[in-house]
Amino acid sequence: MIASLMGTFFIYSTAPYYSLIWGAVLSSCLYINPILSQNPRCRTACGSIPINYPFGIDDGCGSPYYRHLLLCRESGTLELWTPSGRYPVRNISYSDPHIILTDPFMWNCQDMDDFRPTRAFSLDTSVRLSLSPQNEYLFFNCSDSDVIVEPKPIFCERFPDKCDSSCDSASYLCRHLPECASALRESSCCAYYPKVTESLRMMLKHCSSYTSVYWRNLGMSQYDQVAEYGIRVDFDIPVTTLCLQCQEPLKGGGTCGFDTQTENFLCLCDEKNVTSYCKDRSTSGHSRTSIIAVAGTVTAVTAAGAIGVGAGIWFFKKVRAKAPVTCGVQTNDNRLF
Repeated sequence: MIASLMGTFFIYSTAPYYSLIWGAVLSSCLYINPILSQNPRCRTACGSIPINYPFGIDDGCGSPYYRHLLLCRESGTLELWTPSGRYPVRNISYSDPHIILTDPFMWNCQDMDDFRPTRAFSLDTSVRLSLSPQNEYLFFNCSDSDVIVEPKPIFCERFPDKCDSSCDSASYLCRHLPECASALRESSCCAYYPKVTESLRMMLKHCSSYTSVYWRNLGMSQYDQVAEYGIRVDFDIPVTTLCLQCQEPLKGGGTCGFDTQTENFLCLCDEKNVTSYCKDRSTSGHSRTSIIAVAGTVTAVTAAGAIGVGAGIWFFKKVRAKAPVTCGVQTNDNRLF
């Protein structure tokens, strides 16, 4: 069995200009000289999808951590850029921070037993995005001589230390494909959770195709879920005291943004950009009568409650930790059977 491949699932780093270190964030919060944003306006929606902090579809809006990631087409279609391509965004949730993507290359019900060439989905390590543990991945027509295709309960009883290596042919989703339970007539299916892009690529070398299914929450209970096709990508909402002050209605209700040259924090106001908040009389700003700023509040935490915490404190969404999983591909030299 090939050794475990550690890392975050589907992560592939290729864009060094996205990379920002913690010190750069602190310096942006302490930056005090007002600089004119190069962005003419901050749109708050793309089609029917709301665009709030930390995202922006206009340069200079939102957080620089997510700069150049979202593209709004003239048709109103929102797309997310990753190292593996451009993917349509189905929706964005800010209360439970995640993005739902669709991948037209993945298998769908209409394909049935006709498997098209596919590609491995990947994310960039330098941005604050991660594949959600609520995703499950189904592989079709995998080679028995190269991939361990076994019912997981039986395999785990025999090989508990190598349990994660098997592609589960007894998966609930394989037996109850969402929307099309009987779509596969002559093809095999198994469920597997590779941890890194290379593991996925190795699986796809020996399987005809794959698809991603995520569990959508219907209520407060973790058991109140329904399986749907798509890729759930989780994100963090970086919030500093300055950003909360900027968005506070009593302080002017500005929009959190950044200078497009330095990526230092800016509060985008109706007539000027400042480095504190719109009604701060002690801070001068550059005129920006052509700039339309709309507040994009993303948290119920008030600025007054956050000031005591101090600038530079981040609120991250807790993501469930999962144990590393091996890639599941075997060769003639390391086969278990």
